[in-house]
Amino acid sequence: MGTHGKKQDLNRRRFLHSAAVAGAGVVLSPMVLANSDNKKKDEINVALLGAGAQGKVLMVACRQIPGIRFKAVCDIWTAWSQGNISRLLKRYGHENNAYVDYREMLDAEKDLDAVIVATPDFRHAEHTVACLKAGLHVYCEKEMSNTLEGARKMVQAAKQTGKLLQIGHQRRSNPRYIFCYEKLIKEANLLNRITTVNGQWNRSKMACEDLGFPEKYPVEQAVLEKYGFKSMHQFRNWRWFKGLGGGPIVDLGSHQIDIYNWFLGGHPKSVVADGGVDYWKDHEWYDNVMAIFEYQTKQGAVRAFYQTTTTNSAQGFFESFMGDEGTLLITEHPASRCSVYREKWVDETKWDKWVKKGYLAKAEGLNQPKEEDTAGDIRTSPRPPKYDFSVETHKLFHQAHLENFFEAIRSGGKVKLNCPAEVGYETAVAVLKVNEAVKAGKKLQFKPEEFKV
Repeated sequence: MGTHGKKQDLNRRRFLHSAAVAGAGVVLSPMVLANSDNKKKDEINVALLGAGAQGKVLMVACRQIPGIRFKAVCDIWTAWSQGNISRLLKRYGHENNAYVDYREMLDAEKDLDAVIVATPDFRHAEHTVACLKAGLHVYCEKEMSNTLEGARKMVQAAKQTGKLLQIGHQRRSNPRYIFCYEKLIKEANLLNRITTVNGQWNRSKMACEDLGFPEKYPVEQAVLEKYGFKSMHQFRNWRWFKGLGGGPIVDLGSHQIDIYNWFLGGHPKSVVADGGVDYWKDHEWYDNVMAIFEYQTKQGAVRAFYQTTTTNSAQGFFESFMGDEGTLLITEHPASRCSVYREKWVDETKWDKWVKKGYLAKAEGLNQPKEEDTAGDIRTSPRPPKYDFSVETHKLFHQAHLENFFEAIRSGGKVKLNCPAEVGYETAVAVLKVNEAVKAGKKLQFKPEEFKV
């Protein structure tokens, strides 16, 4: 077997292994059954539009939420994604119909309340707008759209129809992030004036290889072309291609740049960025991007650096907010503990108040500097004392954000969305400008009106 054959075989095995793991997760996870044929008062009837990898993740998260009843699954890959998800839902009491064309689904399904849109980015605007106009609430995965025109249409449709549109920046509903923003930054003001932000999402080479597909289960060529794909290879790896995906700054960086906007309380003034197709020669989008945003807050200027790369996973993903009195290190990864570091010159008693209040747990014996560490070199700053904090959640990554969406529906809008369309649009403006800056090779400015629809 040649090198190409080995690669195809490896990709096929990786695909089947991933699918098996995903399937096992669905079977083994707890399930809230929907056994009644009659809709109960608090039940929400949902359709899943896009049954690929992300659609499965969202479906599994929904299954942990009481009162969610799947009624329809729509995906063009009938022999795999659509069929597998539809059958699994039926096995657990969710009688549902399967569709290829979303328009047929919207015409046929008359008792839906909401749709979860997890299709490729370039279809988000079309699908979301159609669902909103059909009178349905929508949870749409980020990025809202590959284009600001598409994202703008989504915001306008939500306003015109009065339906709820939640964008899938799930950190906005993460208890850990809410705690850091509300308690550590706003209430305790532990960082004081924030001056610098650093963030990254480094992804392993293996996680970015050709996804492959089982050769006996292709999507028909005519169907692929009808829905915007040239081949199964492009269908499976749409994130690599311009016009379909937005590159790693959209796939990965969008989540974290959204946090920059949130925690800094505003929009960037400018961005300069660099990136290239340096490693993955069969990709159209850059395989690495480094960007620097400039923000202007009430306290002063902030420089915010962001890096994403798809060839090495070192140090994973995190955000670091650095102020003149302290540093917050935070990540969405549930197995990682987050910390706040007090600048050594800041009076310890200032932070003791928040230790006693239970916000912080000082990690005794860690990072405590010894005099000899810095006595001989005036250029070296003392290592800052480290304070751990723990906001535990046993929910799946997207579960809290989906719960917020469904609670808002049940409350008739009294419960506010954590990432409504307008907020998602603001993030899209900041993120998509990075790709423009890479292409232009120079710093680009933002105008305040760019962030409004």
